[in-house]
Amino acid sequence: MDRRSFLKTSALGGSAAAATTLAAPAIAQGNRTLTMVTSWPRGFAVLDDAATYFEEMVGAMSDGTLTIDKKAPGELVGAFEVFDAVSSGQADLYHSADYYFIGQHPGYAYFTAVPFGGTAQEVTNWYHHGGGHELHTELGEIFNLKSFLAGNSGSQSGGWFRKEINSAEDFNGLKFRMPGLGGKVLGELGASVQNIPGGELYQALSSGALDGLEWVGPFADERAGFQEVAKVYYTAGFHEPGSALACGMNLDVYNDLSPAHQAIIANAAMATTHYQLAETLANNGAALARLQAQGVKALQFPDDVWDAFGAASKTVMDENMNDELFAKIRASFEDSLAQSSDWLLKSDGFYVAQRNRVLANG
Repeated sequence: MDRRSFLKTSALGGSAAAATTLAAPAIAQGNRTLTMVTSWPRGFAVLDDAATYFEEMVGAMSDGTLTIDKKAPGELVGAFEVFDAVSSGQADLYHSADYYFIGQHPGYAYFTAVPFGGTAQEVTNWYHHGGGHELHTELGEIFNLKSFLAGNSGSQSGGWFRKEINSAEDFNGLKFRMPGLGGKVLGELGASVQNIPGGELYQALSSGALDGLEWVGPFADERAGFQEVAKVYYTAGFHEPGSALACGMNLDVYNDLSPAHQAIIANAAMATTHYQLAETLANNGAALARLQAQGVKALQFPDDVWDAFGAASKTVMDENMNDELFAKIRASFEDSLAQSSDWLLKSDGFYVAQRNRVLANG
């Protein structure tokens, strides 16, 4: 892909102009400070927590020789402009969800989540032991990026609604926020799908600009306050069964780092994934109980709605198969799932079912 053509035609192309005031990295006495733009408002549970943890780990692991200056949306560029800012060299790295950038390439969906995709463990298996990281690198090089997974929120909830969903037809005309390929699936079901930054979601839901939305899960959603303006909450969703976050670094900046600093970036990203997943899963149960105490109805979609999600997902996924790299990424991902899912079902899955049965009878 031609870089000049990319920058001119990018769906997020305004970001390069918006980021022109960014300063070059500070390098003094062997120390280096990198500017990291993020898609998360300061204080957002789970997501900004992950970006902050990554920032702190890089500083600690490098003994202060490599530091990160973290910027929230609007401080330098907008939430969805971080990709272009880093790709063009106006910022050093970003922390975001790569499925925000499927307009750049549909393959980026796999580095957050795809409909009926992998759980957090399955995504990690693929990324570190099934060729996923190498494919992330191959994709990123098109855009002058070096990419790493740096977070995972686990299985994300089906979302917040003003009324119950009793059939797939209930999505027809529904104004709903869902990014990535999952949003395209709801579009196949007739929803009016919007991708709105996290910091604007509460207002959009409370004003009626949205009829519903998905965000993360109980812990993050409670902090965002959605329970104040909607009371119907579907706890399982088809769209993000193991939702990863990513750090994308300008490739020239990455190549200019010492091998030690490169290793710190990679290992801080892995530590962030482990930390964030544990944080989310440790807090979701108690947060859901608090939400229910405030009158929230925790529900599951009916089977026929799940069937509709599945049929629409196949349509959406197959639409991108004419792209050689997307097809390559998809084949790698699905091969990894096939190799790991059967064992997980027969081991962890069977154990959890038996544990619940035995303890319930005890």
